[in-house]
Amino acid sequence: MTEYGIHASHEQIPPGALLEAVIAAERAGFDAAMCSDHFSPWSARQGQSGFAWSWLGAALQATNLSFGVVNAPGQRYHPAVIAQAIGTLASMYPGRFWAALGTGEFSNEHITGGKWPRKEVRNARLRECVDVIRDLLAGEEVSRDGLITVDRARLWTRPEVTPPLIGAAVSKKTARWCAEWADGLVTVNAPEPYLREMISAYRDAGGRGPVCLQVHLSWAPTQAEAEEIAHHQWRSNIFKPPVCWDLATADEFDVVSENVTVEQVAEVVNISADLERHIAWLRGYAALGFDRIYLHHVGQDLGPFVETFGAKVLPALR
Repeated sequence: MTEYGIHASHEQIPPGALLEAVIAAERAGFDAAMCSDHFSPWSARQGQSGFAWSWLGAALQATNLSFGVVNAPGQRYHPAVIAQAIGTLASMYPGRFWAALGTGEFSNEHITGGKWPRKEVRNARLRECVDVIRDLLAGEEVSRDGLITVDRARLWTRPEVTPPLIGAAVSKKTARWCAEWADGLVTVNAPEPYLREMISAYRDAGGRGPVCLQVHLSWAPTQAEAEEIAHHQWRSNIFKPPVCWDLATADEFDVVSENVTVEQVAEVVNISADLERHIAWLRGYAALGFDRIYLHHVGQDLGPFVETFGAKVLPALR
C-alpha cells in the first residue's frame, strides 16, 4: 500500500513553524516526511532557508515519522561530512532515515566560490561521492584523488544498518543512471505518462527499492485562493533544466519569473479547491506504482492543509 507523507520546504517556512507542521502532520495521519536541503530560496517571496541537518535531528526526536532529505554532495558539502551526518542520524534513529542524492543547483552551490561544472561532470562527481559515502558507512578508511579528494577519512560513529541512499531524478536518462547505484528513486510530479516512463526507465535498468514522488499542490477553500497561493509562492519554480540548475540567486529567479501566469504554474502544481480533484490526482499517481507519495502544499501556512488533508483526503486514499 502506498504511504503518504508530507514534504517540509525549508525555503518557504521558518524551521520552528516547520517542526510544528510535521508534528501536526503525524497527529493528522501522515505516514512519513521528507525535506529539502538548500542554502537559498527560489524567490525573495519564499524568504527562508533553514539548515536541514539541524532540523532533521529535532524532527526525528519530536515525531515517530520516517524522514528523508534531498542532498547534493560534492561542492557545498564534502561527501565525508554528509556520510558523517547520515551515519549519526541513522545511528540515533534506526530505520527512520534516508537520504536522496542529486547533482544540485547553482543557486545553492555557488556560495563556496567554486566553479560550477558541466552537467556530465556533476554526474561523475556525484557518482564518486556516492562511493565515498557508501564506503565510509561500511566502516572503511577512505582516500580518494579524483573529482573528490578524501584523505584517510573514517566514520567512528556508524549505524548498524546502512540507511537507503536514494537517487533524485527529473529525467528518464537520470532515472536509468540512478539504477546503477541507488537504493530507490525520488522524483517530482509530472504528467502521468511521463511518470510511468520514469518508473519504467528505473526498473528496466535494474533499479531496486522504493519509487517515491514529491507532489507540488495548492489547496485552499476557494479556487481563487488556491491559485493565488501557487502563483505567489511557486511561479519561480516552473523552469525546466538547465534554467533551474544554472541561475545563481533568488533575485535572478524573480526576474525571469516576473511574467509567469497562473496557467503556467498549474503545469507543475496541482491547484484546486476541490478535495475530490486532489484525491483523483493522488490515486492516479499511486496506480502508477509509487511506493511513497510526499505532499508539498506550496503555501506558507501548512495548518489548514494538514488538518483538511488528514481528515478528508488521506482516509479516502486508504
